[in-house]
Amino acid sequence: MVRVVLGVVLTIFLLHVLFVVFDANQGNEFVSVVYVLAKTLVLGLGDVFTPDDALLGVVLNYGLAALVYLVIGQLVIKSLRR
Repeated sequence: MVRVVLGVVLTIFLLHVLFVVFDANQGNEFVSVVYVLAKTLVLGLGDVFTPDDALLGVVLNYGLAALVYLVIGQLVIKSLRR
């Protein structure tokens, strides 16, 4: 179950970054839902890096958030196995 939740969260972050990089239509309902979910799940890590290039900022910040979720998720999975 933890792996499924972790996979969903990481997929949301990946989609959000891809939508920003490729300038997806924010009016599209799916893109909008992914954007809202990503902003909710980023938990304050959305503005850790503030480079001059906003696109780079999104990639770095959501990449960091994905990495944090991945590490914590793996720790939870290991602890549940014991």
